[in-house]
Amino acid sequence: MTTPPERPPNVDPRLSTLRSAWHSLRAFLAAQLPIVLLAVAAFVVAYRWLQPTPPATLTMATGGAQGAYAEFGRRYAELLARHGITVTLRHTNGAAENLALLRDPHSGVDVAFVQGGSSGKRPVDEPPNEGIVSLGTVFHEPVWLFYRDDSARRLLRGRPLENLSQLAGWRVNVGPPGSGVPPLLGRLLDAYGTGLDALQVSQLALTPAVVELLEGRLDAVVVASAPEAAMVQMLLRTPGIRLFDFAQAEALSRRFPFMTPVVLPRGIVDLAADRPPADVHLVAPSASLLARETLHPALVQLLVQAARQVHGDAGWFQRAGDFPSPERSEWPLAAEAQRVYRSGTPWLQRYLPFWAANLIDRMWLVALSVIAVVIPLSKVLPPLVEWRIRSRIFRWYAQLRAIEDAAGQRPTAELLRELDEVDHRVEHVAVPLSYAEELYALRSHIQLVRRRVLARDAAAAPGPAGTADAAIARSLE
Repeated sequence: MTTPPERPPNVDPRLSTLRSAWHSLRAFLAAQLPIVLLAVAAFVVAYRWLQPTPPATLTMATGGAQGAYAEFGRRYAELLARHGITVTLRHTNGAAENLALLRDPHSGVDVAFVQGGSSGKRPVDEPPNEGIVSLGTVFHEPVWLFYRDDSARRLLRGRPLENLSQLAGWRVNVGPPGSGVPPLLGRLLDAYGTGLDALQVSQLALTPAVVELLEGRLDAVVVASAPEAAMVQMLLRTPGIRLFDFAQAEALSRRFPFMTPVVLPRGIVDLAADRPPADVHLVAPSASLLARETLHPALVQLLVQAARQVHGDAGWFQRAGDFPSPERSEWPLAAEAQRVYRSGTPWLQRYLPFWAANLIDRMWLVALSVIAVVIPLSKVLPPLVEWRIRSRIFRWYAQLRAIEDAAGQRPTAELLRELDEVDHRVEHVAVPLSYAEELYALRSHIQLVRRRVLARDAAAAPGPAGTADAAIARSLE
C-alpha cells in the first residue's frame, strides 16, 4: 500500500473564507466585466464621434455697427447666452465681406448674415459648394434706391425714372467694399443691359453717403437693408428724396430666384403725412443666415430656434411666422436646420436644460444600439464562464474513468498512487462557493473509485472474503 501525499497543514478558516470570496468575485467579474467594458468603450467611441456637447463660443459676422445686421446679431447673442453659449460679434462692411470670411478657413467666423446675390455672377440653377450651408432665410432685405428729385429732373430732363438703365452717368453710391450692394446692383444692371461701369460709382459708408446725398454731391444712394435701419427710416421721411419704384419687380424675381417682389404700402412710414403717398414696388433679396458646414449640429439647432424669436414677428414686408424659412436661399440647407424646420423644437428641451436635452437627443440611438449588443452578450458570457469553472472539476473525471477501467489489469499499487495524486491535486482546485457542491462530489467519487479498485484487487486475491474487506477498510482509514 502506498503512502498518500502529505496533506497540507491546517489553514486558517478566515483565510479560506476570503479566498473563496475572492474566487466568487473573480468569477462574477469574468462574466460581467467584459460586458461593462464593451458598453463603456462603445459609449466613449460614440461620444467622440458624435461630439454631443457643442462648443461654448461662437463667432458671428454681422455688418456695420449701426446697421440692421448688428442689431440682429446682438439679439442672437442675448438668446444664446441663456443656454451658456457666448457669441462674439464681428462688425464688417456687409454681406460680401461676411461671405468672404466664411470662405476663409482661418477667419474664425462660424456664422454670418449674407444677402442674396452676394455670391457674384453664376448660373442661378447652380448651387454653390464651398463648405457653407444655410440655416434659412431670415428676413427680406429690400433694395432701396434713394435719389434726389432735382437730380432726376435735371438728368432725365423731366422724364420719370422708370428703370435702372436710366442711371447711366449718375453719381451713385453703392456702399463700401465688402458690402453686398455692388455685386447685387451689378447683376440687376446686367439684366437691364448696362453695368456698374456706366455709373459714376462711389463706395462710401452709409452715413457719409447720406450726407453727400443731402448736400447734392451725390445723385443717388443704393442701400440693401431691412427697413429697421435708422438711415432708411430717415431717408423715407426726408423732403426732396424719392424712393425708386421697381415696377418690374415681379419680372426681376422670376429672373433671380433669391429675390422676392414686395410692396411698401401707402402710408406705412407715416400715416398722418401719408408717406409714401402711393404703394412702392421693391425687390427684396432674402438675407440668409449662413454657417460653415462643420458647425456643431447643436449650435445649428439653437440658431434656428433663436431665428424664430428674432425674425418671426410681422413686419413691413412679412406676416408673422414667414421667417425664418428654409426656402429662397442660394445655399444648401443644413441637415440639422432641416430637421428643426420639419420637427420643431425637441420636446426634451421643454423640460430639461439645453445641455442635458441635447446629450440625450444625440446619444439615445447609441444607447439603444449598445443595449441591443449587450443583452445578447449578457446571455452568452455567463454560460461560458460557468463552463470554464466547471471544466476545472469535470476534466478529472476522464482520468478517474481510466483508472476504474484499468482496475484488475494494472497493478493496484500503481492505480492507488494515481488516485492519491488526483486527490491531492483536486484539493488545490479553487472554485467559487457556488460550485463547491461539484467539487465535493468529485472528491467523493475519487473515494468511490478507490473502493472499487481495492474491491477488484481483493476479489482477485486468494483467501477468505473477510480478508478483502479488511484490506478495503485499512485503505480507507
